[in-house]
Amino acid sequence: MGARIGSVHDKLKKEFDQNKRVLSFDEYIGLIAENPSRTLRGSAAYLLEMMDHFGKTGLKNDRGLYRFKIFDEPVDGIAPKVVGHERVQNEIYRTLKNFVRQGINNQLILLHGPNGSAKSTLIHALMNGMEKYSETPEGACYTFNWVFPLESNTKGKIGIGTPYPTSKDSADSYAKLPDDEVAARLTSELKDHPFLLIPKAERLTFLTDLLGREKATKLWSTMPHYLTQGDLDQRSKMIFEALLISNSGDYRKVLKHIQVERFYYSRRYRKGLVTIEPQMHVDASFGMLAYNKNISSLPPSLQSLNYFTVTGDLVDGNRGVIEYSDLLKRPIDTFKYLLTACETGTVSVGPTITSLDAVLLGSTNELQLDAFKEFPDFSSFKARIHLIRVPYLLSPHEETEIYSLILPQVAGDKPITPHVSWTAGLWAVLTRLKKPNPVNYPGSLNQIISNLSPLDKARIYDGEDLPYTLGAEEKKQLKSQVENLMLEYGHVPYYEGRIGASVREIKNILYDAANSSQFPTLSPLAFLQELELFVNTKTSEYEFLKQEVKDNYHDAREFINVVTKEYIEILDREVKDSIGIYESFQWEELLKKYVQNISTVLKKEKIKNSVTGRHEDPDSSQILEVETILGSPLKDPELEEFRKNVISQVGAWSLDHPNESVNYKEVFPEYWKKIEKHYFEAQKGEITKMAQALNTYELETGGSITEAGKLAKHTVDKMKSKYGYTDEAAKEVIAFLVKKRY
Repeated sequence: MGARIGSVHDKLKKEFDQNKRVLSFDEYIGLIAENPSRTLRGSAAYLLEMMDHFGKTGLKNDRGLYRFKIFDEPVDGIAPKVVGHERVQNEIYRTLKNFVRQGINNQLILLHGPNGSAKSTLIHALMNGMEKYSETPEGACYTFNWVFPLESNTKGKIGIGTPYPTSKDSADSYAKLPDDEVAARLTSELKDHPFLLIPKAERLTFLTDLLGREKATKLWSTMPHYLTQGDLDQRSKMIFEALLISNSGDYRKVLKHIQVERFYYSRRYRKGLVTIEPQMHVDASFGMLAYNKNISSLPPSLQSLNYFTVTGDLVDGNRGVIEYSDLLKRPIDTFKYLLTACETGTVSVGPTITSLDAVLLGSTNELQLDAFKEFPDFSSFKARIHLIRVPYLLSPHEETEIYSLILPQVAGDKPITPHVSWTAGLWAVLTRLKKPNPVNYPGSLNQIISNLSPLDKARIYDGEDLPYTLGAEEKKQLKSQVENLMLEYGHVPYYEGRIGASVREIKNILYDAANSSQFPTLSPLAFLQELELFVNTKTSEYEFLKQEVKDNYHDAREFINVVTKEYIEILDREVKDSIGIYESFQWEELLKKYVQNISTVLKKEKIKNSVTGRHEDPDSSQILEVETILGSPLKDPELEEFRKNVISQVGAWSLDHPNESVNYKEVFPEYWKKIEKHYFEAQKGEITKMAQALNTYELETGGSITEAGKLAKHTVDKMKSKYGYTDEAAKEVIAFLVKKRY
């Protein structure tokens, strides 16, 4: 037992010393000299450096945008990570940079958006990052305590006016006295920065002496007003002045009583990270400090002072992040003080003015913000609030990732069938999209934009293929307008992503699907069934279900059919692949040879036979076969124009993808679908036969089985090994596919 405790002791002692948990003021000055910019940074700079510390990655499709890796970390009790919202992350980062440049956090950053759009998740991810960063050497933060030794250490009373003995005068500090030699220790309630112990008028001179004029001047210009102009909290100021007077202005003797202590951010323990709920009282209070053991142990002259204490959310959150959850649910009078707090970096608490250094973040939904904008005092708040919009996600891929992360928790011990999260993600995004207005685009695109379906738009937002019905030139024009498409409703009150199904609704539907006794697994079929029930029974409860359908947009019921149809397409490919009749490389070769043949025809040349080495005429039978499938014109000049268009599409793709082999599925998605359909028309019988065998054949049965049974077993085994189905799930989806398509 003793050896075990000893090993723990050694480890903790080593970490304690390495982390410089307790320092004298002189030792703290050494830290400033070693790394002044890190030691003398404010809360905004700290938050910025935290985001940089965890790293960031550039986004391919967004100019100048990054994804900050701190948002990939689990957000305790809320989400496994923050999915998407890179524009919000970058806007927060830019705002913090502005605070640093100005030297003051002069605005409250207010995240606004519909309910369940991840506003709180984003804020809490930043708080989690600060907790983790504060545990690193780069993230070290310090405050201070006042320490007064026992009478025995001063050979007499420690009263003001009683000189300390010579032996103690030579000591550097009382900072590291053991507890049994300490009479009293008073903390700085606001976690005041130790640099504030240097009188305001002397701070620049101090830095100049320590670092040299050039470094000091440069550093001073980047330091926050909190450190250049701020002051100690009232209690510390009273102690400081009393000690200075009692020691005849001997500043060094005052600093003997300073114990610099490293602190760590903690949301749970309200250390620099505080969430303020929409409550009905002010966020800080002021009162007399009750007479306690610490005060009774102070020197008599210090005991005579009237000590005040400040408490509350602003006090706990100082030096860090203060979150105002659902800010606008509070009566406006309860947060009017934020105007002064943002403008001056101070707040009045009782009879004292307290210096604050905290990043103020808030959240609100759109309805409350709309009402707030009509309030007479809104213009006063406008300059002190930086609004950042947090809409629902509009990318099915990103929305799908949210549900993929939470499905294991939702399903419990129930198996999960593939594509549940995709089904949920696609339907949710479809409910959020708005029909683009053709008049906002070049005239040549009017008809194309007008014809975009919600599914087309969702695919475009996901970076997928543009509608395959478009020609090469039309695709090129539409591609040039994708960014405008995404920003079209960005400057109107009812922007795209304000209304629609939220993650909260989808999660509830997933839980209902997981609890369904009708399905052996948590499957897309179970989800779609619960989704129909939700849409049919909850219309009066949700705004997005009440919207007027406009050219197929906002049609939540029809979106179930759209998602079901897309799901059937996915199942069809997986089942065919598992049977062994989905050999897409053959279609790739077919299109490749066709392009080579018609290119030779148009050039009036011959093709070199790779086997014989002879130059031969193009394969006219292969050309005819492919063009029959594709439904090309039968005669010139239309046929020749068709072939030229095929060659030009390959050329255009190659220009956009230099040094890449031609991806014929990507170049000719519409032709690919036609070849695929033609090929599978002859395979319906095989699929139906296999599905019928599943109804009579138990997968676990051994012995002699029919050819259809063997095919069924082979198909199910392949679906299990390649796509992750269970036996029951494979049988379920195959039966569903055959019923709907075959």
